[in-house]
Amino acid sequence: MNVLVLGGGGREHAIAWKISQGKECTRLFAMPGNPGTARIGQNLAGSPKDFALVKKAVLDNNVDMVVVGPEDPLVGGLGDFFAEDPDLKDVLFVGPGSKGAALEGSKEFAKQFMQRHGIPTAAFRSFTAGTIDEADRFLESLKAPYVLKADGLAAGKGVLICQSLDQAKEELRNMLGGKFGSAGNTVVIEEFLSGIEVSMFILTDGKDYLLLPEAKDYKRIGEGDTGLNTGGMGAVSPVPFVTDDFKNKVRERIILPTLKGLQEEGIPYKGFIFLGLMNCGGDPYVIEYNVRMGDPETEAVMTRIDSDLLHHLKMCALGRLSEEKIIVSDHSALTVVCVSGGYPESYKKGIEIKGNAFSAPDANIFHMGTALSLDGKLVTSGGRVLAITSGSRQSNAVRAIEEGRETCYKEAEGIEFQGKYFRKDIGLDIIRYIEEG
Repeated sequence: MNVLVLGGGGREHAIAWKISQGKECTRLFAMPGNPGTARIGQNLAGSPKDFALVKKAVLDNNVDMVVVGPEDPLVGGLGDFFAEDPDLKDVLFVGPGSKGAALEGSKEFAKQFMQRHGIPTAAFRSFTAGTIDEADRFLESLKAPYVLKADGLAAGKGVLICQSLDQAKEELRNMLGGKFGSAGNTVVIEEFLSGIEVSMFILTDGKDYLLLPEAKDYKRIGEGDTGLNTGGMGAVSPVPFVTDDFKNKVRERIILPTLKGLQEEGIPYKGFIFLGLMNCGGDPYVIEYNVRMGDPETEAVMTRIDSDLLHHLKMCALGRLSEEKIIVSDHSALTVVCVSGGYPESYKKGIEIKGNAFSAPDANIFHMGTALSLDGKLVTSGGRVLAITSGSRQSNAVRAIEEGRETCYKEAEGIEFQGKYFRKDIGLDIIRYIEEG
C-alpha cells in the first residue's frame, strides 16, 4: 500500500513511524512532513488544507490510503471532499467527515451531543456577545475556579481556567472580543471538575473500536504545572489509575454511548477519537473530544502498540474493524518535549539545532517543529521543536518511569539550540501517585 500521512508535526512523525513498520507498507508519503518523516518516507510540499493539492498528491503518487493527522482539514471537510469526488472515492480515508469533526470543531456541539446521549460531563452553558449579561449571571452561580472555552478551533489554547469571578468576567469579554479570533464568537462556560486528567484514544469505524494505550500529558509550561497553557510539554503511558475497572467505566459510560449517538444522529465516523477525561474519584467525565490523536501523547502511545497499526487503519477505513485485535505492550513510555525560548508566547525560528536530533540508542526522537535551512542545516521552525520518547520494560512501575526519565533527559541535554527549554518534572507526579498508593 502507498500511504499518505497529512500533517507535519510530532504526532504525524510518530504515526508515520508506526505505519512504516506495517507489513503492507510499500511507499510512505507525508504532506508537508518534516525532516524526521523524510528519514522514513517522502515529504510532499503543500498544506493539508489545500484540498486540490492533496488530491493531486494522491493521484500522482497512486496513494491507496490517506491518514489525517491534524484537525483543521477534517473540520474543513476533507473527508467529505474525498467521499464526493469520483476520482478519490475509492481511496481509503482515515478521518471523519465534517459532521463528525464537529465533535472537536465546536465545543458547543460536543457538549450538547454529550447532553443528548447521557455522557458524563461538566454542567455548561454557551454564550455570545449578545448574551453577556446572562453569562455573568451564570458565572455568579458557579464556584471558583471557572472554565471558559472558545467554541471553535484555537490551536489547543482556547481553554482558560480563571481563579476569580472578576478574572472570569474579564476573560469572557476578551474572548468574545476576539482574543481567539472567530473561534471565540461563542464561549462555553463550564463548572470546574476536580480530579486527575487522562487522555484515552479509540480507533473506530463508527460501529466497532480498538482501545489504544492511554496517556497523561503536561499542559503547563512550568514545572509543577505552573504558568501558561501549551500544546503539551510531555506525556507518560500507561497511567496507573487507569485500571481495568476505570476502563470498563469509560467503555460503558462514554465510548459506547458516543458511538451509539453518532449512529443515531446519522453521522458516519471512521478515524480516531481522543477522549480528554477527568478522573473524579474513580468516575470518568469527558472534558473534551478531539477527532484526531493528541500531541505529545501520540509520541508515547505509538511506541506501546505492538500490533500492525497500518492494518488496523486499513480495516477501519473499510468498516471491518470488528476483525481486528490490538496488541498493547506492557512496557512504559515517557515523552519530554524540547521547546523554543519564549514559547508559548513569541519565539524565534530558524535557530540551528546541534547534536543528534534524529536517532538515539534507547529513545525515539520525533520532530515537532523543525526544518532544513537552505544550506541543509537542521533548524527550529515552531514553538515545540522535538519530542524525545523512551520506553522501559522494568516490571516495577516506579523504576520504569525513572528509567524513561533518565534516558529522555540524557538525550534532551545532548541536543543543543539557543533558548532550548524542557520541563524536568515529567513523570514525577505519577511516581508520587504510585508511591502514595
